[in-house]
Amino acid sequence: MDEVVSRNPATGAEVGRFPAAGAAAVTAAVARARPAGRWWAGLGFRERRQRLLRWRALVTRRMTELAEVLHAETGKPVAEGTIETAAAIGDIDWAARHARRVLAPRRVRRVLPVAEASAHLEYRPYGVVGVIGPWNYPVFTPIGSIAYALAAGNAVVHKPSEHTPSVGQWLADTFAEVVPEQLVFQVVHGAGETGEALCRSGVDKLSFTGSTATAKRVMATCAETLTPVVLEAGGKDALIVDADADLDAAAEACVWGAFTNAGQTCVGIERAYVAAEVYDGFLSRVVARASALTVGSDGTSDLGPIITPAQLEVVRRHIQDALDRGASAVLGGAGAVQPPYVHPTVLVDVPPDALAAREETFGPTLVVHKVESMAEALRLANDTGYGLGGAVFGERQAIAVARALRSGMATVNDVLSFAGMSSLPWGGLGDSGLGRLRGEDGLREFAHAKSIVVRRAPSVLRTRTFERTERDIARVVAAYRLWFGRRP
Repeated sequence: MDEVVSRNPATGAEVGRFPAAGAAAVTAAVARARPAGRWWAGLGFRERRQRLLRWRALVTRRMTELAEVLHAETGKPVAEGTIETAAAIGDIDWAARHARRVLAPRRVRRVLPVAEASAHLEYRPYGVVGVIGPWNYPVFTPIGSIAYALAAGNAVVHKPSEHTPSVGQWLADTFAEVVPEQLVFQVVHGAGETGEALCRSGVDKLSFTGSTATAKRVMATCAETLTPVVLEAGGKDALIVDADADLDAAAEACVWGAFTNAGQTCVGIERAYVAAEVYDGFLSRVVARASALTVGSDGTSDLGPIITPAQLEVVRRHIQDALDRGASAVLGGAGAVQPPYVHPTVLVDVPPDALAAREETFGPTLVVHKVESMAEALRLANDTGYGLGGAVFGERQAIAVARALRSGMATVNDVLSFAGMSSLPWGGLGDSGLGRLRGEDGLREFAHAKSIVVRRAPSVLRTRTFERTERDIARVVAAYRLWFGRRP
């Protein structure tokens, strides 16, 4: 591949054309990033904060421009692009403002066995962080790594999806406008082989967002050099609706959570488990709202196209498999697949082993199940290898049910609101990946902890010397019995 050419998935019109980076070009980018990273780390928290806040302000002033680039390259509605950009702006702001508080050197409480020493903890940047971004949210998702890695003092080499290179380039170009001195934030373009080259390029940490299958390959490749990774992979998120839920609010949230970005959302709602007492009322409300959604490429429709032909086939296969196994489509169905679009589809009576119930569909489909209790809802919701997000609507038991969801994130009486909560960590369990982005945990992902102990006085217990005597050992035994030997 000599060039990366992106096209509007709805019209086929060319959007961007960039040189593809082979292994040598990727390695060269990482080599350029090393001195840039040292310079950037040397600026300190205060100066990095100012630079990042200037970048935030620039992106904010030009956010409608970026939303248009998103629309052109992904086909998503301009409003969706604007909302995505807004969430990313919040991440840049939070990372810039809180990096010093979270990562700056600080004293730590000393412990009795080494009472003569003071304890200090600091977080040092890794150096160069590689970021491999996805095509579904090519601004919000990579910024969850890029902004935090930069705030922690690292240089970044970003490989955007080959389907959205213009978006990735736009981010790097605007950053260069406020930080022109060094190549602190670079972009390399290409497909899977470029991502593989980035894994092998000598970066000090690699952040990846994409499918679970690809995340496993990334982790295996990085393991060859013990390069640490943070992985955000797939999801099969569930919404649980209890009998005391506000059905109008639950239906409105469910429709948005399932069909926003044409369902191409890792934390989108793909399954709903609804108490039998309110099942019919909830289902009718969902169908009514979903039926009113518009599909098209004009930038104002509710749903845009499926971004890649391969994903279109996955959605088609999941719908057909469910129907073949006896499920019913109360909205949409096999005829909903009209390339490059899929119209909203709601499936009921889906067998638990159907693809639409087990695997990530990543399209505008929703499977709705009737349950007799919240215990059954939790059992079914947690019966998956994924564990990214989830949601609960209800009153009396809602928080307890949310806590019992096997997921890294959950909302109560809302959906996906953790996407706007920059102060909280983002990530999942199992097939949904490992590590955390955003929030304090996200800052610490891009810095390694360094412990420093300073001896201030003679040792209370002579343990760290070959000059110790039997009397010294007896004192150790007596001291530990005094400190730790009493029953609680």
